[in-house]
Amino acid sequence: MSDVDSFIDEVTEEVRRDRLYLQLRRWGWVGVLAVVLIVGGAAFNEYRKARDASQAQKLGDDILAAMQLNDAAERADALAQVTANSAGEQAVLGFLLSGALSESGSVEQAVEQLNAIAVQGDLPEIYRSIAAFKALLLQSETMPAAERRQQFEALAAPGAPLRLLAEEQLALIDLTDGDTQAALERLQSIRQDAEVSADIQQRATQLIVALGGTPEPITAQQG
Repeated sequence: MSDVDSFIDEVTEEVRRDRLYLQLRRWGWVGVLAVVLIVGGAAFNEYRKARDASQAQKLGDDILAAMQLNDAAERADALAQVTANSAGEQAVLGFLLSGALSESGSVEQAVEQLNAIAVQGDLPEIYRSIAAFKALLLQSETMPAAERRQQFEALAAPGAPLRLLAEEQLALIDLTDGDTQAALERLQSIRQDAEVSADIQQRATQLIVALGGTPEPITAQQG
């Protein structure tokens, strides 16, 4: 019986081996393809990382070269020639370009750059809010107060990232409109806000005093 059992085991092992070879011949290409895809994917990822690093370095070099120019108009021209490869890079470039344009006297073009950032939906809200805020500041002498008030009120909505800065600007518009009492009330509210920074609180206090008011004691918990 032992010889028979041994023979059966050998036959069984041979059958298993034959089946394995058959499966390898039939499906072996799947394993080869998987290896090729893994190796190819890794190679592509390395290529993409190297390409992104190269593009980022070129962008940084181009921006630095432009920012080193002393003349604002030349600096704006140089920045306008720089190519950005993502929405974030374009936003950073737009902020720098708007600054150079504003400094060179091309305020309308600077506002256009900022407004383009402000409506770019794939950017984080903070970038869009900063762009809108800076655009409004640049138009303080040209945009009607009522329109500026409306846009600053949108930036002062609850939860907005620049809420208190927008409130500060609304207080200044109140003063421009001759409503000193409204300005004082808004400034007192800014001072009491739990999210107010030390700088904004100090500016609000100084303006209240300059307007002849008395800063109220701080009652809100400062966060």
